[in-house]
Amino acid sequence: MNQNKFKLIECPRDAMQGLHDFVPTELKSEYLNLLLQVGFDTLDFGSFVSPKAIPQMADTANVLANLDLSNTTTKLLAIVANLRGAEDAVKHEQISYLGFPFSISETFQQRNTNSSIAQSLITVEEMLSLCQKNNKKAVVYLSMGFGNPYGDEWNYEIVEKWADVLITKGVEILSLADTVGISTPEKIEGILPQLISRFSKTEIGVHLHSTPTERFEKIKAAYKAGVKRIDSALKGFGGCPMAADDLTGNIATEDVIGFLNSKNENLNLDMDKWNEAMILSGKIFG
Repeated sequence: MNQNKFKLIECPRDAMQGLHDFVPTELKSEYLNLLLQVGFDTLDFGSFVSPKAIPQMADTANVLANLDLSNTTTKLLAIVANLRGAEDAVKHEQISYLGFPFSISETFQQRNTNSSIAQSLITVEEMLSLCQKNNKKAVVYLSMGFGNPYGDEWNYEIVEKWADVLITKGVEILSLADTVGISTPEKIEGILPQLISRFSKTEIGVHLHSTPTERFEKIKAAYKAGVKRIDSALKGFGGCPMAADDLTGNIATEDVIGFLNSKNENLNLDMDKWNEAMILSGKIFG
């Protein structure tokens, strides 16, 4: 696998999903169409989950119908939380990746997907099989990968154990997710080099949440750890509505871009389109 090129995953879905006021489908589509022109590897654009759970994403199929993929190399990723969502997502040819949040905290797995870790493992197996039949790839997020606020046991060995289980099942892309922003540079540098070296044939990334003051040091730690796949969202909007914390948003994409530019990484992004998206974001996020 080519681990040399940096893969930036822009996550407007994660940015928008917790917004209280419904963003009109046309506005979502306009925003996503701009982001598709920037040159990100992947756009985490929507989710096929219960509209009761995440009302903001109820129009994902309609948004998808409005996206112009004729002039972009960016691939689309949709989040699913169960088999039904995966079955809905694979029907859409335009989607390349299905993302599933697999929590290594039993409490959060129940809160987030209404199922146990054991049941979620079965869902992952079923999703992998669906992906294979429909020419898609699965991205599994090891959610609560840096600890959890519920008192569930966490250590590096538990993270590595679940990575091993999932990769053995056939997961090719694994993203270590910090759902509540409790990762630290020490934890990032403590666990990721080990995972990257042990599972060298697997694409391993990070989906970090952070307060604005800690973003930069987390990006730096991930880079130092050898990560080549980073999830982020424009201006750091968003976070997880299932783990309420107003302070903890996504890592800001502009911080990631700035840092990687300082390391002379060739990102090949259209910054004019990026600036247009930054301006338009004001209409969505206020």
